[in-house]
Amino acid sequence: MAESTKPAKSTKSGFTADERAAMRERAKELKASANREEATKAVLAAIAEMPDEERAVAERLHAVVTAAAPQLDPRLWYGQPAYAKDGAIVVFFQNPSKFKTRYTTLGFNDSAKLDDGSMWPTSFAITSLTAESEKAIAALVTKAVG
Repeated sequence: MAESTKPAKSTKSGFTADERAAMRERAKELKASANREEATKAVLAAIAEMPDEERAVAERLHAVVTAAAPQLDPRLWYGQPAYAKDGAIVVFFQNPSKFKTRYTTLGFNDSAKLDDGSMWPTSFAITSLTAESEKAIAALVTKAVG
């Protein structure tokens, strides 16, 4: 028997409780991103709240990204760690438990300078990190910032 999927209940404002929570979270992100130190603290706090296995991957990703491109500004984006150049998100990652996926996603926005012909990857699934994958990620991040 298939589960029925009911739409989330809206309130008088027209937004669901989840949508209102997301808006509050986004307002906090914008406030924290105004100051690099506060934004970095917010990113590290978000990583610290992740489940153990996801946190281990996120901590390594944060270290690799910040070492490869110290000029990027850490910030939260949709509640997840991201790194921006001149205010534009270049690279981000998403932990699987928040998005109900089986892997961490490392993604690059259109501001990333990864163009390669008429088609190139913009996100990667990560189940674990090795020295080889960390080296590949560092190279991508370095290329992405130009």
